[in-house]
Parts: sequence; C-alpha cells; structure tokens
Amino acid sequence: MTDFAVETRQLRKVFNGRTAVKGLSLSVKRGEIFGFLGPNGAGKSTSIKMLLGLVRPTGGEGFVLGAPIGDVNIRHRIGFLPEDFRFYDWLNATELLVLHGRLAGMTDDRAKKRAPEVLDMVGMTPHAHRRLRGFSKGMHQRLGLAQALIHEPDIIFLDEPTSGLDPMGRRMVRDVIRAQRDRGATVFLNSHLLSEIEVTCDRVAFIKEGEVAAEQNLAESALANARRVTIRASNVSADAVAGLSRWSSGLVQEGDELLFDAESSAVLPEIVRHLVAAGADIFHVSPQPTSLEEVFMRTVGEDRAL
Repeated sequence: MTDFAVETRQLRKVFNGRTAVKGLSLSVKRGEIFGFLGPNGAGKSTSIKMLLGLVRPTGGEGFVLGAPIGDVNIRHRIGFLPEDFRFYDWLNATELLVLHGRLAGMTDDRAKKRAPEVLDMVGMTPHAHRRLRGFSKGMHQRLGLAQALIHEPDIIFLDEPTSGLDPMGRRMVRDVIRAQRDRGATVFLNSHLLSEIEVTCDRVAFIKEGEVAAEQNLAESALANARRVTIRASNVSADAVAGLSRWSSGLVQEGDELLFDAESSAVLPEIVRHLVAAGADIFHVSPQPTSLEEVFMRTVGEDRAL
C-alpha cells in the first residue's frame, strides 16, 4: 500500500482551449490534513473534481488511495463536501444521512445506526427529524459535513467547509477534522479562511495558474519560518547596523530597537554574533513567525477575476 493518499503528476485540464489546470504535481500523505490554497481562478476546484473522477483530465496522471483517479471501486472510501451543494429539502436530517450512507455502500441498518453518531458529531442532534427546507445556511453546512463522514471514509475532500458558519461552528469543524486525522483518515481541505487553515492543517500547497507554486509544512516550528525580527540593544554603531544588510532587509532603527526582515531564523545567531562583536549590548531578540496570509500573498500574489 502506498504511503500517499493522493498523488498527481503533471495533471492537466483544458476547457475549450482555456487551460484551467496547467500541470499539477503533488503528494498528500495518508493521515494528514492537507490545505489546498490559491486565488480565485487558480484551478483548485477543477483539480478536486479531477481527483474525484467528476472531470476527465486532458493530460497527466493521478492516484487516490493508490488507485487511478476515476476508479469507481474506491468511491465508497471517499467523502466529499462540495462548496455548492443542494439536498432534497423534503427529507429530514436523518433520512438524508441514511440515503447518503446507502449511496456509499452501507447497509440500511448500518446507515441508520451511524446517522445519530455523525449528527451528534456536528451538533445537529436536536434537528435529527426536522425537514431540511427549514434549515439555515449554517445548519445545511453542518449536515453537509455529516454526509461526507457518514461512511467513515479513508479520505475526505472538503471544499470551503466553514462557509456560513459562526465562530462556534468553525471550531466544531476544526475539531471534527482533527478527529478524522486521529482515526487515520486523510483530509484534503480547500478554504479561503487562511486563519482556519493555519491552525488546522499539517501541510499546505499554494496553487498558482494550475501548478504548485510552493509547499509549506505547518507542523514545523513557527520559528523556522520567522522573518520579522525585533532586537533591543544599546551601543549599536552605524557600521554594525550597515553590516546587518548581509542577512536582512527593510531595516528600521527606532531608539534602541532594530526592526528588520531576516532571511530566515537560521541567520539569527550570526546576526547576534555580529552585533556583539561590534560592541553592542543586546537585551532582547524577538523573531515573529510569518503568517500564512503573508506567505500566501508573497507566493501567489493578488486575487484575480477570470
């Protein structure tokens, strides 16, 4: 069995002469929460649809759970919450979940036993027998997450899972996602809420024009990605300040504080040694981790409309 839940190699999709996905190559490990990030028009939704077998690739290859994308034999092992979904609003919550469980290959008895478990998981137990036509946007979103989990899939694709949810609902989604990882499932997460991605995902890929522009492991120490640094020191000569340009940029000196962007946290010991050797007295060094939003903007640039 492969160690990867998702693998793609130069996956490509062209619609009527327009390239939606240029050449997607990525690997998603089993049991990780993977963030799929990019501006509007970057090819994220098309990429997910190809991975699910809903759109046929123009070129390249891809594998989900070790099987070629589109293999119907693994669909019962995949959970999916699309960004835009419509449910049969004449059904109640339990009936909808049982239906989706049956569609995923569960027996009727198993689906009926599992439905209350996932309703409780997403905080919808009080509405188990209420018809969907009376649900709010947030309630539909919770139920959509529940249907993606009803059959305990090995990989779950979530497209904007916190859309329409209040802060408590977003926290619930984070808890549910982590619980899925803890049971060994892989979560493939697409969201525009970078703050949610930052506290939820193990690793992210930044997509630009249908290609992976960069990847980042969010599980690593935040200090490893530190860029903005504040140093409080006295007796800092002009030559010492000028020498910092070897490791930094954007330096500003305000009284006894030096503020600058370091190449990385790895150069901080050299910076400190440089200042001490130049006669400075250092009282405090404070590296600030770069936010995911900053990395996003630096990697993919401004949003754009098609």
